[in-house]
Amino acid sequence: MKARSTRILQLIEEAETHRAPVERFIDQFSRIYTPLVMLLSLLVMVVPPLLGAGDWQPWIYKGLTLLLIGCPCALVISTPAAITSGLAAAARQGALIKGGAALERLSSVRRMAFDKTGTLTLGKPQLTQILRFGTASESEMLALSAAAEQGATHPLASAIVAAAQARDLVIPDAQDQQVQAGRGISAKVAGQQIQLLTPGHAPGLTPQQNAQIAQQEAEGETLVVLMRDGEALGALALRDQLRDDAVEALKALKKLGIESLMLTGDNPRAAATIARQLDIDYRASLLPADKVAAIRELSQQQPLAMVGDGINDAPAMKAATLGIAMGSGTDVALEAADAALTRNQLSNLAPMIALARRTRRIIRQNIGIALGLKAIFLVTTLLGLTGLWLAVLADSGATALVTANALRLLRRRA
Repeated sequence: MKARSTRILQLIEEAETHRAPVERFIDQFSRIYTPLVMLLSLLVMVVPPLLGAGDWQPWIYKGLTLLLIGCPCALVISTPAAITSGLAAAARQGALIKGGAALERLSSVRRMAFDKTGTLTLGKPQLTQILRFGTASESEMLALSAAAEQGATHPLASAIVAAAQARDLVIPDAQDQQVQAGRGISAKVAGQQIQLLTPGHAPGLTPQQNAQIAQQEAEGETLVVLMRDGEALGALALRDQLRDDAVEALKALKKLGIESLMLTGDNPRAAATIARQLDIDYRASLLPADKVAAIRELSQQQPLAMVGDGINDAPAMKAATLGIAMGSGTDVALEAADAALTRNQLSNLAPMIALARRTRRIIRQNIGIALGLKAIFLVTTLLGLTGLWLAVLADSGATALVTANALRLLRRRA
């Protein structure tokens, strides 16, 4: 818990260093704009009197007034004020966004891809059934499976070990454990080669065995085949539950015009069952590299966010326009992501995107207010209609106006 809290604090510090492109543009613009205003003010003070267009005092007065009008305070503060308010409002809603750049990208997202296990589902699968293909008993199969999976971090591995412990089985020691991404795991147990493989990578299955597996997968279960020295002993069926807020969260995203897609390494039948419940498209049997390829392909069509929680999701998050991690995700996922759902609730996604879009609108309003007021008073100053006191009021008023406009983001919306 302490390590997780430390990591969250680090994310907060990182958020302060990531500036939005529009913020960097305003700073660069101000570096050019400010010297030009100073030069223009100097010319107004000096040139007309030298050309005999009037006394020095009125033109110096106009030059000083112009210098105050042209002060870029309101323009410079217009974007940071809105972004700071937007980030603070997001944190209140349970979303930690790593700076203005991520907030700006979030406002442009039009499609969202989700990992399945631990993101759309609770990530706590449970063993539901053991299919026996040979003479080995269920207890023997479960003990061998737990031995091979012991120490692995995948949710399915944890579920198998937990099921063996719940039955008070003696779990033998395993050596030479090797995880094969997208395929399964292998280990030496009591001198025997034990493998837990996805059905598509398990050799030698009979048509009848494949039919049994397909029937369970069609019910939304994930199956792993247990092999001993190349012989299929049976299969373990596991089921994960959808998050309580998953359906409503995706409906809320749809109202914002966000398309949803599920990317999973699970089998197509189980993925199709989950996708039907959520009413979204899906791509199944994906290795981590396949997820990255899919994200890159989809990102070329329109801005896309990837939501995940595990180590295998991190590369896809980096490849997306924006990566979003579940708050309970691995440290690697949190590191790769541009935003994190600190309350671990998918229902925070739609409000987070709506807030990002509001922030973008307010930034544009603030820039328009700052430049518009300066343009108006620039003209009135040159025409002699604006005095020094009004220039001070206009400059301070514009700064206060854009700040107040930005603070509207902190108001709670139903």
